[in-house]
Amino acid sequence: MGQVHQLITTHGFEEAKARAVAKLDRQCVETAFAVMSDEDQRIGIMHAGFSMTALPHKDIAETVWNRQGGNVKLRIDSGTDENGLAVGIPFGSIARMILLYLQTEAVKTRSREIELGRSMNRWLSSMGIDNGGKSYKLVREQSRRLSLCRLTFYRAAEEGTHVTNGSFVRDAILPTRESDQLPLWREVIRLDESFYESLISHPMPVLESALRQIGSRSMAIDVYVWLAYRLHHLTAPTPISWRSIYDQFGGGYAQFRQFKAKFKEPLALALAAYPEAHVSADDEGLMLYRVHPRKGPQCDIGSGAQSLRPMLA
Repeated sequence: MGQVHQLITTHGFEEAKARAVAKLDRQCVETAFAVMSDEDQRIGIMHAGFSMTALPHKDIAETVWNRQGGNVKLRIDSGTDENGLAVGIPFGSIARMILLYLQTEAVKTRSREIELGRSMNRWLSSMGIDNGGKSYKLVREQSRRLSLCRLTFYRAAEEGTHVTNGSFVRDAILPTRESDQLPLWREVIRLDESFYESLISHPMPVLESALRQIGSRSMAIDVYVWLAYRLHHLTAPTPISWRSIYDQFGGGYAQFRQFKAKFKEPLALALAAYPEAHVSADDEGLMLYRVHPRKGPQCDIGSGAQSLRPMLA
């Protein structure tokens, strides 16, 4: 348990918050307390490939996005509209949260068909995303991009490279006219068959309350997902150099020093959302310590979920 969690356990939330001087420290106390006091412990599911790769954090001009982490590479190609114009690569926290919902429902129900409509609207609201104003526009835009893009996972193995081609969904998540409103979500969509089969083979549990607390910070989400996978599969304390961290998370940062300085905040928030995590940092990089198999996000997500086989062991 990290310092902030121990502080809350020993002195209580209000005292811990009072001792937090900097804004980031206060955010970490609030995040840690919310996760520690969560009684529902609802589990979400992400494709294990997203523990080593991720979407962009910000809008990018390029129509192709490549990210690699370890033995996994992700390529996303922008889709096009009816006029042949690129709609752009999905990005940011909203795209990640929409994907979390789709993947969680698919694994829970063991079905490519996902109920949307009010169900997804309610879930987004429960995760702190409303359907009005700026959030409405972001949800619409990211849904459009997710509906139209193409993706490829490459996973290097001893026998060769395994390639999964496809898209996230077979049907548009919601109508594409600007005048349409969020209540007009499609009732049911289907995940792309290749993506669904890969997800069922390589699901990874994450704690929804943790992602709800850091859900507006896309890099904090990525760091949390990375830790949720890595800390369960270590056999010994494992050092990760800053250069390796930059290679995985530094997309959008031209300078290594700039990234290293900015990485402090998402790392702190991710660790606050993950009480069981044990991670230390120094000038060389991070040291990761194994989480006990019965701690952290668990694999029991209901009768629909069967064997959760790791992708990157």
